[in-house]
Amino acid sequence: MAAPPTPSAPPAAHPADHDPADGWPGFAHTRVPAPGGHTAVCHGGRADGPVLVLLHGFPQTHVLWRRVALALADTFRLVLPDLRGYGDSPAPPDEPEHAQASKRAMALDVVHALDALGITTPVGLVGHDRGGRVAHRLALDHPGRVARLTVIDIAPTLDMYARTDLAFARAYYHWFHLIQPAPLPETMIGGAARAYLHAKLGGWGAAGLAHVEPAALAAYERAFERPAAIHSACEDYRASAGIDLEHDRESRARGERIACDTLVLWGARGVVHRFFDPLALWQAQCAARVSGHALDAGHFIPEERPADTAAALRAFFTPDPPEPAP
Repeated sequence: MAAPPTPSAPPAAHPADHDPADGWPGFAHTRVPAPGGHTAVCHGGRADGPVLVLLHGFPQTHVLWRRVALALADTFRLVLPDLRGYGDSPAPPDEPEHAQASKRAMALDVVHALDALGITTPVGLVGHDRGGRVAHRLALDHPGRVARLTVIDIAPTLDMYARTDLAFARAYYHWFHLIQPAPLPETMIGGAARAYLHAKLGGWGAAGLAHVEPAALAAYERAFERPAAIHSACEDYRASAGIDLEHDRESRARGERIACDTLVLWGARGVVHRFFDPLALWQAQCAARVSGHALDAGHFIPEERPADTAAALRAFFTPDPPEPAP
């Protein structure tokens, strides 16, 4: 398969039609051009600080990061996109092999967003859940854009599928439900979209919905309870079970590994902790140093443990002091 495309210089960002800035002091919401249309981006924090990009997962939006972002805004310039097909970022039309939902395509959206915001130097990159898979692909396809990487509550996609057995399939049944041909899962979920969303947000080791702020829950409901959004989520998982695995196998065959230091965080009550060794699996895919630890949480760590998440990110992404002069 051809090498990942190189982004061309997109037009500058411009204000979003809808500005959900309540609860986001010091942050702006903009739309930036993307290959499939546009990407909705929340950004703010310290204008002259090191850049930190925070990528959300399923079934959420950038709102996942609100408390973490506010805790880090005094130090970092923060960029929080909605991944394509999620939140206020539309998905382009379906393509063969679900290529429009590939993590390669989503990663390129993030690169375009950074270019549109005038950010061309390497950034700190953080991804939770699906966002972690996008971040992994971005670090492989565009290594010069990533200074350090954090992935939260995932193991590499290829390793997770290879490990599948009855126990894992029961715990992560959605991986196998969402990839069924359209429109079966879309129709089933659409029949009770809010109930499905709440079940996902309250599962995977999370103790119900207590960790979700009311405004965040309302934002997730608004974003998810649309047929197009449900279809996009299914396409995301269909891509992960197909074209994304092809890209991962090709990268491994070429010996491509993450080039930067990587922090791995996972939930002690989550599925990843139960079935995988995250540090070992990520070290196998990284040419630099891998560190990390479990937090007392289920899957939705940035919302369940926002202070601990912010502290871990601050410690990992704060620039190292210069070496003393001899």
